[in-house]
Amino acid sequence: MTESTSSEALPSGFVALVGKPNVGKSTLMNAILEIKVSATTSKPQTTRNRILGVQTFREKGQICFVDTPGIHQSTRRLNRAMTDKALRSLQEVDLVCHLVDAPRIIAWQQKGGREGLPREEEFVLDRLAERDVDAVLAVNKIDLVDEKLELLPLIESLVDMYDYLDVVPVSALTGENQTTLVDVILGHLPEQGLLFPEDTITDKAERFIAAEFVREQVMEKTDREIPYSVAVEVETLEDDERRDLIDIRAVIHVERESQKGIVIGKGGRRLKEIGKAARKELEDFFGKQVYLETFVRVQPSWSEDPRFLQRLDYE
Repeated sequence: MTESTSSEALPSGFVALVGKPNVGKSTLMNAILEIKVSATTSKPQTTRNRILGVQTFREKGQICFVDTPGIHQSTRRLNRAMTDKALRSLQEVDLVCHLVDAPRIIAWQQKGGREGLPREEEFVLDRLAERDVDAVLAVNKIDLVDEKLELLPLIESLVDMYDYLDVVPVSALTGENQTTLVDVILGHLPEQGLLFPEDTITDKAERFIAAEFVREQVMEKTDREIPYSVAVEVETLEDDERRDLIDIRAVIHVERESQKGIVIGKGGRRLKEIGKAARKELEDFFGKQVYLETFVRVQPSWSEDPRFLQRLDYE
């Protein structure tokens, strides 16, 4: 653990956000941080790395969120590496916050009068049980549940399978019950003073953040296998004080020549759209003008190449 930066005995600690893909982990962390540090898209498996997000609540404490990739079964090397990262985080934190997608599970239960949980949720719960971690359950996306009483069978199914410290229905998108969730989490953290200076937001380097925002826009603006066949590296990131802007050069890696054409688009139109949208996100994050150059390269079968995965810190 990082040495406390405050002698005051405030609750603080590391909290892993875990769950299956696309349950809203990154959206929740960004909302609580009140700044976007983790990429979010409508597609599953957007998060590939563990991302630290720190929020200090004055006179209340500090939560050091660890946003993790979605836990799921897969034969693909990249996906297995992502799940391994998430599972390792369970043993490295003070508390686990397990997120589930409430409307998706409710729809599954109601279809044909089913009981219990979908197999992918059981897989996550089995991994938690193997490690016997202290966990809070966050039942997410309740803004999409019209009849709140429908949450009760879902919660019963989950607490029957795991001994949670607390259960909080929440909406990462609208903010409903987020303050309650924060208070519940702080209530289960050790009183050890702040672990990071109050102005700390993340420990990730600026190049990592820039690469994630570019990859986010590639995922949003492409379909089928393309979002999962793309990796992004930032080759240069320079703060040009003379021009008062940040100069970024990013390379988008794909696995096949045909994918390169799709990402670039007719007349380079799609790549321009990706760059424009990513530049806006980057300017919001850095608080100044950004000049962004993007290039597309073919890196055959990079998602099965252990050296390339290590280079990207996926393994």
